[in-house]
Amino acid sequence: MEAEALHVVRHGEGRPVVVLHGAGVDHRESEACFEPLLDRPDLCRVYVDLPGMGRSPAPESLRSPDDVIHVLLDFVKRECDGDRVLLVGHSWGAFLAQAMAARIPELVAGLALVCPLLISGEEPPEHRVVKGNGDLGDEAFRDYFVIQTPQMWERYQRHVAPAADLVDEAAMERIGENWGLSLASTPYAGPTLVVAGRLDSTVGYTGAAALLDVHPRATVAVIDDAGHALPHEQPELLGALMAHWLTRVARAS
Repeated sequence: MEAEALHVVRHGEGRPVVVLHGAGVDHRESEACFEPLLDRPDLCRVYVDLPGMGRSPAPESLRSPDDVIHVLLDFVKRECDGDRVLLVGHSWGAFLAQAMAARIPELVAGLALVCPLLISGEEPPEHRVVKGNGDLGDEAFRDYFVIQTPQMWERYQRHVAPAADLVDEAAMERIGENWGLSLASTPYAGPTLVVAGRLDSTVGYTGAAALLDVHPRATVAVIDDAGHALPHEQPELLGALMAHWLTRVARAS
């Protein structure tokens, strides 16, 4: 698959910030969550539909996460145009972003991982609702959010649910059967942010917390009253952490 086949939405000008969404959605969720936090005059925000989701195809040639990584690395090398990029990922996107930073650290100015999917063997905590009576919305919403308010249900309907019909399920199953990403936990030496939800019943949080001992310049936060939908549920906290991360990136640059 050629990198040019990826569907991309860009906002602004400046240093590229490549934002990678999770599995089963498309760029609209990451755009809704991260655009308010990254909307700065010196940043070009780049929201990618990952292969097999949104408007990005996933041909038969993509058969493992490593294959997806190769496409994304080609994309980043073209996107940076001589400048170092920032990588931001949520869930599956964070898994990919971490592996990308391991493979091309010289092109990555900073790495931010939110609710990262990791191969850790961790048993995630049981799902627990912290706000709401647990009967709002549909089952997918109730399994994703721990803060179940009308506002969160509206965000889910606008930014998450519409992507479900665009997912290439066969491609996702094919790619997911072959986990060969050996560099996923290789240290990245640049400014790093890791944020996890204490109540994340999808990927858990202990694997993310352990990244404090992997990446030498990592700030790690485990946030209570937040699950896998942390970017929706705790935007103020996430925004403060990302602002601090961007300050560290600017200082390092």
